[in-house]
Amino acid sequence: MPTINCNTDDLYKLVGKRLDEKKLRELLDIAKAELESPYGKEIIVKYNDTNQPYLWSAEGLARLFRTHLGVDKKISAIKTTKTNDKVIFDRKLNNIRPYIACFKAVGHKIDEQLLKQLIQLQEKLADNFGRKRQKISIGVYPLKNIKFPLQCKAADPREEFTPLDFHEPITLRETLEKHPKGKEYGHLIKDNKLYPVFVDANKKILSLIPVINSEQTGRVKIGDDAILFDATGTDENAVNLVSNIFAYALAERGFEIQTLTIDYPGKKIQTPTLKTKTIKIKEEEINKLLGVNLKTKEIQALALKMGLSYSSNEFIIPSYRADIMHPVDIIEDIAIAYGYNNFEALPLTSYTIGAPLPYQHFIDSWRELFIGLENQEIMSAVLSNKELLYEKMNVKDTGTIEITNPISSTYSCIRTWILPTLLDFLSKNKHYDYPQKIFEQGIVSQRQKNNISDEQHLASVSSHMGATFTEIKQSIEFVLRSSGLSAAFEELEHNSFISGRAARIIVNKKEIGICGEIHPAVLEKFGIQMPTVGCEINLDNIYG
Repeated sequence: MPTINCNTDDLYKLVGKRLDEKKLRELLDIAKAELESPYGKEIIVKYNDTNQPYLWSAEGLARLFRTHLGVDKKISAIKTTKTNDKVIFDRKLNNIRPYIACFKAVGHKIDEQLLKQLIQLQEKLADNFGRKRQKISIGVYPLKNIKFPLQCKAADPREEFTPLDFHEPITLRETLEKHPKGKEYGHLIKDNKLYPVFVDANKKILSLIPVINSEQTGRVKIGDDAILFDATGTDENAVNLVSNIFAYALAERGFEIQTLTIDYPGKKIQTPTLKTKTIKIKEEEINKLLGVNLKTKEIQALALKMGLSYSSNEFIIPSYRADIMHPVDIIEDIAIAYGYNNFEALPLTSYTIGAPLPYQHFIDSWRELFIGLENQEIMSAVLSNKELLYEKMNVKDTGTIEITNPISSTYSCIRTWILPTLLDFLSKNKHYDYPQKIFEQGIVSQRQKNNISDEQHLASVSSHMGATFTEIKQSIEFVLRSSGLSAAFEELEHNSFISGRAARIIVNKKEIGICGEIHPAVLEKFGIQMPTVGCEINLDNIYG
């Protein structure tokens, strides 16, 4: 979770009044944050939520505090000045870093506290919201040495510029190898034939995106009174959101925000966009969900406390808030402003005693039986990846639920079976003594066209020099017999198992699972050198 540092005098100057420690903690609670450090001249604020990046600065916190305290009697909206200056976007960047937002902020001198907040907000947004610059990167430059029009273009890695804190020019490729930021973030662009750069009309490189600014044009200092802001990334909405957050922060410091035209191939966009969003909610829906009876004026006042405006069943969402995506999000804000402690508790109308479902008793009995067979139980993540589930197992995709925008390729989909995870576990524990016998019971998910089903599976593997089909068959027969069932085994051709040494498990004429000796080609992909047998059983098919 992100944390920020604030100078209390600077924060209270932005709020318009001083706050004692108790009041500050109450207001931070509304921001889903808490005071991490002792109350003093400098405070550290820790956020317990990552979906409100507009609050990750003294300016953002002060804006929320002002509306909640009634210092602001209406929602703040910044005015922008339109300019004829533009940024020309190179179509060659469409597959590298396809979006940009820029603006100028002029007319106010940067002091020490503002500079600290600018740097901090830039780092927090790029590292947390921007996924360490993969999704979003941010640049801030003194405007005095920059000549328009600007270009965001694809450059030859052999081009030279002087990166921040260096004194001699080096190539863009060398920057990735020699500069500390290049070593940290260079992996984001090093595999491309061309590198994204920001260039002014004098052909000076302002920055190597998303790595580092130029020494000549990229160092903002105390006393500067005009700056250029840019945000680039792979998500247009996120790029515009970050631009809007910065525009509001700088406007509240006294800067005039001047728009720039982004000249994309085939279209032109003015940034910052500052587009608001409207969501309609009937008052009875708010009252029904919260269990209260709020009148129109009360809803209006509560919305204002959270930085929203309300009229005629319509809420207007400011451009710096992307956390409100559904009417329930607005109702949550109303509840926060109302105060959770002010809701009356309802009396209990029924009394029940919790107990496991009968199905859970059945599942637990199977787990105990496998433990009795000297298997060690493991617990792994439900999320997996298609390489592990299919490629390493020599099988085709059986219908996978994939994550649209995964944080890691290792966890990019929901597992469809457990056996691959057990083999992966064995591959990471080859240094331990054999035999190694493990099992796992858990949920898997299958997609068949538009239908998704969740199933409870149990899988087991045994790895040692004497592992054979007979061993796994006898284990399954023992567990079924202990459950009052008997099984038949039908020959199965399956690419994960050795031909002729695999079988379907049939109970009451219904297939409940598969078992067999793992194919040497599969073992080789996992780096397992011992013969290994395994099974996977669908417990739903037995209990149902």
